[in-house]
Amino acid sequence: MLLLFETSAGYALFKVNKPNKLAEPAKIWEDFQTPEGAASVLKLKHFTPFANTTEAVVAATCVVDNTMDKSLKKFLQKNIIKKEIEDELAVADAKLGNLIKESLSIQCVNNETVNELMRGVRSQLDSLLEGAGDDALKAMQLGLSHSLSRYKLKFSADKVDIMIVQAIGLLDDLDKEINMYAMRVREWYGWHFPEMAKVVNDNLFFAKCVKKMGMRTNCKNCDFSDILGDDTMEDTLKKAAETSMGTEISDADLSNITSLCDQVVSLTEYRLQLFEYLKNRMAAIAPNLTVMLGELVGARLVAHAGSLLNLAKHPASTIQILGAEKALFRALKTKHDTPKYGLIYHASLIGQVQPKNKGKISRVLAAKTALAIRVDALGEHTGPTIALDNRIKVENRIRQLEGGQKAMVASASKAVKYDAAAARAVAPPKFNMQDDMQVEEKSEKKEKKEKSDKSEKKEKKEKKEKKHSRDSEADSDEAPKKKKSKKESA
Repeated sequence: MLLLFETSAGYALFKVNKPNKLAEPAKIWEDFQTPEGAASVLKLKHFTPFANTTEAVVAATCVVDNTMDKSLKKFLQKNIIKKEIEDELAVADAKLGNLIKESLSIQCVNNETVNELMRGVRSQLDSLLEGAGDDALKAMQLGLSHSLSRYKLKFSADKVDIMIVQAIGLLDDLDKEINMYAMRVREWYGWHFPEMAKVVNDNLFFAKCVKKMGMRTNCKNCDFSDILGDDTMEDTLKKAAETSMGTEISDADLSNITSLCDQVVSLTEYRLQLFEYLKNRMAAIAPNLTVMLGELVGARLVAHAGSLLNLAKHPASTIQILGAEKALFRALKTKHDTPKYGLIYHASLIGQVQPKNKGKISRVLAAKTALAIRVDALGEHTGPTIALDNRIKVENRIRQLEGGQKAMVASASKAVKYDAAAARAVAPPKFNMQDDMQVEEKSEKKEKKEKSDKSEKKEKKEKKEKKHSRDSEADSDEAPKKKKSKKESA
């Protein structure tokens, strides 16, 4: 029997000297207690070192991925097939053994005995490999581990979602900065032209108008059609500039305000560019999650969980309240109702529902989103697969809760042919006079019912009045009797 052993330095092929001892796997370890005992069981036949670290990394990744490397194939062809050796080959991995058997027709073995042999080889590797020393092996192992770690970090698909985490964090920071800068521009320029803040509401348009106009006296000579796109707003702005109550400012003040406007414009343009980048990233990495919740909400969930794989490990109930941890623990501590939604509240599907149904829809949406996230994290498809049908199911549930009918929408995978006869069959019926008469009869019944209700109320009211009058008469009769009794006693 031959034994194939992969090391960080190269491939080694050992010959088993005592095949009779392999009958008892529990006793194999006793022979590997000393280097002499290991040499009596195994003998090194061939050792092929790697030419460089790149070749070692390629070989190691192939072993990890259960694939056959070209260098391993050449090694086995040279030392086994060309020498016409028909012994069995012991390998550490059963999947690798199947690949060797299919491609090279070499009979491979992987069992408990082989595992004990591999364990013994690892313990006495320095003595069994005559060509490589102890220090050299350690240096090769360290170099290979560093190179393999860098390779996995660079090309691992699991690490790509870090870009989403960083992008959504930067997007939120940019929103805060833009709002703060725009507020400062409005307040600063408001001393000179306070009426402009009511006319131009958009922060970007406000900053561009201030840059183009400068002093408010130049407003009547400026053309804002390329910025505002609305003649009515432009005329209102020019009229407000003529009768403005603002104070005068110097050129130095205006230059500082203009430079701040440049910052607002540049940050806003960069924010649009960053949002486009995030949109493309989400569509590539988590297409199903994007269809269910949208780019921003999906990216915030991924950032909150740390990665897409971590998010896929969460159950639907956790995804539903992700982002509302403070409210959850406060409710548990005070024994109040727990929150119904977290970051998922900002999804468009929940936004179009009445407040009383938001909790139910958030639960349904979280359940469907959990499935979509697992498909994105663990599936091999590049586009949205189950999210299209799941979104339709959530929309149908919304219509059901809102009192509407279910939408009969075909899924993306099944195309339905248009049937004209079926469409005519569902057409609204024509007007019928008998139906109209039924409506009148119903109204008459309603009037009769209202009259009977009024008469009943009137009778009840009369009975109450009679009873009240009787009670008052009885009270008046009892009062003089009491006075009389008092006089008699006196």
